[in-house]
Amino acid sequence: MISVRPLRLLAYAVLPLEVVLVGCLVGGVRIPAVVLGVAEVLVAGLLLVEGLAYLRLRRRGLSRRDVVAELVPGPVLRLLGHELRLLASLGRWVARRPHGTAGADGVFPHARDQAALMYGFAFVCVVETVGMSFLLARWPVVHGIVLFLDVYTVLFVLGLHAASATRPHVLAGDVLRLRQAAHVDLRIPLDRIASVRRETLFSHERADGELNLAVGAQTSVTVELAEPVDAPRLLGAPRPVRVVRVHADDPHALYKAVNEALTRVRTAPSPDRDPLPRV
Repeated sequence: MISVRPLRLLAYAVLPLEVVLVGCLVGGVRIPAVVLGVAEVLVAGLLLVEGLAYLRLRRRGLSRRDVVAELVPGPVLRLLGHELRLLASLGRWVARRPHGTAGADGVFPHARDQAALMYGFAFVCVVETVGMSFLLARWPVVHGIVLFLDVYTVLFVLGLHAASATRPHVLAGDVLRLRQAAHVDLRIPLDRIASVRRETLFSHERADGELNLAVGAQTSVTVELAEPVDAPRLLGAPRPVRVVRVHADDPHALYKAVNEALTRVRTAPSPDRDPLPRV
C-alpha cells in the first residue's frame, strides 16, 4: 500500500530543491555532478512512486481529476490553476476571445477603469527590469534569478489585467456570474438575490459576509442576497457572503439587466401541478 501523505511531504522537500538547482544552472553556477545525480535520482524516484500511486488510485475507481486532487494538496492545485488562468488570459486577450460568454443574456465588461493603472505598473516593472540588469551585470547568478523574477512579474501584471478584460460579468439564464481577474468567479442564482441597487462607493471596509470586487478602488452595483453563497478564497478556504459589491464599465446596464431578470423570475408562473386523477 502506498500512503499519500508521505508522498506529499516528499514532494514538498524535493520539488523546491529541484527549483533551486534549475535556478543555479540557469545562472551559470557550477554544481558538483554528485549533487546533480542525487537530485535527479530523488526526482525520478518521486515521479515513479507518484505514478504507482496514480495507477493504484485509478484501479480503485477514482477519476483522473479525483486522483490528482488526492495526490496534490488543494492549495497547490488552486495556485497552479490561478497561474495557468492568467497565462491563458494573455492569449485570450490577444485573440480577443472572452471567457464564459457563449449563450449569455448579458455581458458586462469591468476592466476599463483599471487599464491605465495596470499599464503604469507594467511600465514601472519593465524599467525596474532594465535597471536591475545593468546593476547586477557583474553577478551573473543573481542577475539570472532577478531577471527571471522581473520578467515573470511583468507577465503577472499584464495577466491580471488580461484576466479582467477577458472575464466580464455575465448574466445567463437564472444565474448571475460575477468575476474579478482570475481568482474570483462567483455564480449567484437569481432566486437568492434579495435586491440590487446602483451604489457608487470608493471606500470599502472589510466585514464578515461582504465581498467587494472593486476596480480602480470603486464599486458601482451592490447585490444583497437572501441566502449566503460561498465565494472561496484563493487557497480554497470557504467564505460565505450575503452582500456583493462589484463594478462595471456600464453599471446602469448591469443594474437594469439584473433587475429585469429578477422581475422575470419573481413573476414567472409556477409549474403546473399534476392534474387530479379522474374518478
